[in-house]
Amino acid sequence: MPRGGPDWLQAFTAEERPDLWEAVQHGDAFRDLWPEYNHHGNDTPLYFGALFPRHAAYQALFVDRRSGAVVARGRTIPFRWDGSLADLPPGIDALGRRAVEEAGPATALSALAAEIDRRYQGSGLSALVIATMAALARHHGLDVLVAPVRPNRKDRYPLTPIERYAAWRRPDGLPADPWMRVHARLGGRILRPEPRSLHIAAPVEEWQAWTQVGFPEDGHYVFPGGLAPLAVSAGRGDYWEPNVWMLHAVT
Repeated sequence: MPRGGPDWLQAFTAEERPDLWEAVQHGDAFRDLWPEYNHHGNDTPLYFGALFPRHAAYQALFVDRRSGAVVARGRTIPFRWDGSLADLPPGIDALGRRAVEEAGPATALSALAAEIDRRYQGSGLSALVIATMAALARHHGLDVLVAPVRPNRKDRYPLTPIERYAAWRRPDGLPADPWMRVHARLGGRILRPEPRSLHIAAPVEEWQAWTQVGFPEDGHYVFPGGLAPLAVSAGRGDYWEPNVWMLHAVT
């Protein structure tokens, strides 16, 4: 795979080091980076489950030479896209279904997750992971890298529509959201906010266990870590997580 980064860091694809990929998967090394509810998407097993071994050459692993530990991971999936907004899938679930279910050669690469060990956050690894995803797209002859970005401060504003949140800017013109800002500094530009990107629907009892919040009656609730309200009705909780599509050129 394309190489880069500090001297203490090694980068591999899951194709090059399947042993590392399996060790990370079995050890749930990055599980606690995500709110518990995020591990229970209705469609996510379909496309995250297709990454290895089918798309092992598109999965990046970053190892600290000093300890031998995997300290970051970039998960991506190739898919067919004609480059128009009309053909852009309406969110990460729709992207994942297209990548897995539709035949034909891929033309683009989509980021799915950039994960950094908490002890290494703030060291510039997140930008390196995104840059490596773009390099993988280029290496495999794909036209672009797109990312269904999960804004990492949106949970502070769960009632604000993603369309408004994605438009917030700092005085220097960069996005107010830190994770969107990382993408922007690497040349990423917003294609479209996506209010219904990742779907999680489950019995209320499961939502209560995941969030440690009670939902005593039907209605709409904000909850810790949620980017949008949870709709509770007839004993079930229905949640659509918003994302923001961002585009990176790879040439």
